[in-house]
Amino acid sequence: MAFVADIVVGLVAALHAWFLVLEMFLWDKPAGLRAFGQSLEQARATKVLAANQGLYNGFLAAGLVWGLTMGTAGWQIKVFFLLCVLVAGLYGAATASRKILYIQALPAAVGLLLLWLARSGA
Repeated sequence: MAFVADIVVGLVAALHAWFLVLEMFLWDKPAGLRAFGQSLEQARATKVLAANQGLYNGFLAAGLVWGLTMGTAGWQIKVFFLLCVLVAGLYGAATASRKILYIQALPAAVGLLLLWLARSGA
């Protein structure tokens, strides 16, 4: 179960690394415009804010990778960063787009559940 949990944690980290790329580098490019459903004008007006948001997503990814590199000793780190992702996803779903619930919060919740099951020996 720990292996499956770490796979999910790795996928959440990869998602957040992709969010970093989208928000920091592709925000006003076709991929970023499609991903966030905005016009080029909107993207240009919010590019600096998006880059800042992308940087935070990169920190989430880095924290999850840090936890993964520590093996079982990184359990608390993985839990902490998954909780951060979950809270950010719930907030984003409530304030920006319901889609964030499924793209960000749900994978984090699954990762947390799997980590808990692995820890409890289930």
